[in-house]
Amino acid sequence: MSDSTRRPSFRDLRQYLSSRFFSPNASSASLAKQNERLPTPRNSTLFQAFEWNVPPDGRHWSRLRDALPALARLGTDNIWLPPGCKASNVVGNGYDIYDLYDLGEFEQKWTRRTKWGTKEELLELGMRAEELGVRLMWDAVLNHKAGADHTEKCRAVEVDENDRTKVVSKPREIEAWLQFDFYGRGDTYSKLKHHCYHFNGTDYDNSTGHKAIYRLEGKSWSNAVDRTKGNDDFLMFANLDYSNVEVVEDVRAWGAWILDQVPALKGFRLDAVQHFSGFFTRDWVDHVRNNCGNDVFVVGEFWDGDTKKLLRWLDMVQYKISLFDVALLNNFSHISTSEDADLRKILDATLVQARPKNAVTVVMNHDTQPGQTMDTKVLNFFKPLAYAFILLRRDGYPCVFYGDLYGTRGKHAETPSCGGKLPDLILARTLYAYGEQQDYFDNRNCVGWVRQGTWDRPFGLAVVISNFLQTAALGVKRMYVGVSHAGEVWTDMLGWSKGEVAIDNKGWGKFTCASASVGVWVNKEAAGRELFPVDFDTDIYREASPVKQQPHLL
Repeated sequence: MSDSTRRPSFRDLRQYLSSRFFSPNASSASLAKQNERLPTPRNSTLFQAFEWNVPPDGRHWSRLRDALPALARLGTDNIWLPPGCKASNVVGNGYDIYDLYDLGEFEQKWTRRTKWGTKEELLELGMRAEELGVRLMWDAVLNHKAGADHTEKCRAVEVDENDRTKVVSKPREIEAWLQFDFYGRGDTYSKLKHHCYHFNGTDYDNSTGHKAIYRLEGKSWSNAVDRTKGNDDFLMFANLDYSNVEVVEDVRAWGAWILDQVPALKGFRLDAVQHFSGFFTRDWVDHVRNNCGNDVFVVGEFWDGDTKKLLRWLDMVQYKISLFDVALLNNFSHISTSEDADLRKILDATLVQARPKNAVTVVMNHDTQPGQTMDTKVLNFFKPLAYAFILLRRDGYPCVFYGDLYGTRGKHAETPSCGGKLPDLILARTLYAYGEQQDYFDNRNCVGWVRQGTWDRPFGLAVVISNFLQTAALGVKRMYVGVSHAGEVWTDMLGWSKGEVAIDNKGWGKFTCASASVGVWVNKEAAGRELFPVDFDTDIYREASPVKQQPHLL
C-alpha cells in the first residue's frame, strides 16, 4: 500500500493534533490558553438490553455479559437492564413484580431464578460491566405488586373505569390478593410484609370473581399523578399507597440497597411514573443520590405524546430526572407512514426541543415494538434516518433498542434494522458527533446538519436525510463544515452515498444521500475510519458460556 493510500495510524493522528493545536512556534500566552482547554467528554449512548419476546430460559444475564465487550467497543456505555426482581410468573418480563428484594436469589413463586437468570449471573454481568467501564441501569417497577401469597378481607368501593374519581358502588367487603409474606426470603434485606393497609386499590374480588377497579375504604388516590381518567394513580394489580410511611421507607431503602448489591449499577428507569406520586419520586431520587452519589441517572416512563404534560410533571419533580420523548417517536412514526411528510417538522412539539437536558430519545422500545400495546410503527426505510437523528445530533440522550440491534422474536419477529448499519451509526456518534451544530432544515423532503468538531475531537460530520420516495430522487445539501476542514475530502461512512466531497477553501461542501435514505459524511482520513464498516455479531443467541457455579449468597 502506498503512502498516499494507507490509512492513518494513531501516530499520524497524534502528529496531526500536535501540528494543528500545539504549534512549537506558538507564544507562551497562546500555549497557556491551549492548556486551559477542557477535554471534550465522550458521547454517552444508552442501550435498552431487552425486547418483549426474549426467551424465558434464564440465560439473558449470561448473554448480555458475553455481548458487553462488543457493545462497549461501539461506545455504548450505559445498559438499561430489564426488571430483574422476582415476578409473579417466571416467564413474565418482570412488570408483574412480586418482591423488590429478590434478584433471583430465593425460592419464591416456584422458582429461584427470574426470567433473566440468577442473582449470581446478574453479579457476573455487573462485574464484567465494571471491568469495561460500562454503567448499568435498572428497570424499577415501584407502582404496584402482583402475585400475593394470600387474600385479605377489606372494605372497598368500586370506581368508574374511565373516571377513577367517580364512585359507582356502595362500600362493601371484598376478598383481595393483598397479603405478601415473601415466604422464601423471610426477613432477609427487608422485614416488611405487605397487607391491605399498604395499598389503596386493587382490581379483583376473589370472593365473587368480579374484576373491577376498587379503591379501599379509608384510602384515597394520590393527587401527584396524571389526570387521565380523572386520576391515574391506579394502573394494575395491588396498587401501592405512597401515603403509607412503611411503604415509603421500604422503597426508599430498596433504591440504595440495589445499587450497593449490583456492581456497575448506577441508574434507574422508573416504570409508569405518571401512576404514582410525583412527590414521592422526587424525594426518592434525592434519597438515592444522597446515599449513592449525584451521578445516579434516572429516567421515567411517562408515556404520553403531549409534551406539555411531560413538562408539567418534570416541573413537579424539579427536573431531577429525565423522560422519554414520546412526541419525537410519534413524529418519526407519522413522517415514515405519511406520503410527502414534512421533515422540517420532525422536532415540532417534542421534549428534546423544549427541554433537551431532560429528554431521552428513542426509535422503538419493548412497549412500542410490533404486536405490543403501544405499537408505534416506524417503517423500515426510516429507521436509519431516525437513528441518525437521535445519535448524531447535539441534543437529547439517545437510547438504542435491543430489537433494532439484534432483532426480535415472537409472532411479529423482525430482523436487525437499518440494513445492518446501526452499529456504524453508534460508533459514528462515539467518534465524530461533536462540536457546534448547524441545521439545514430548508426543504420538506431533505434536511441536513453539521457537527464541526472540537479542539480535541476535531473531525466532525455532515448528515443528510431524505424521505423522497422516488427512486431517482437525490437529496443534496450544500453545508458549511468550517474553514478548519478546508481541503479535506469526505466520504459517506455508511457507504450508501457514492463519490467524494472536497471541502472548499471557505469550508463548504455539497453532500448527498439517496432517496429515502441517509448519508453520514466524514473526512476519509479521520482517525477511526478504518473501523468502518463495523464488524458486529448480531446473533446474540449463540450459546452463552456458563457461569462458574458459586455457593448460595446466604
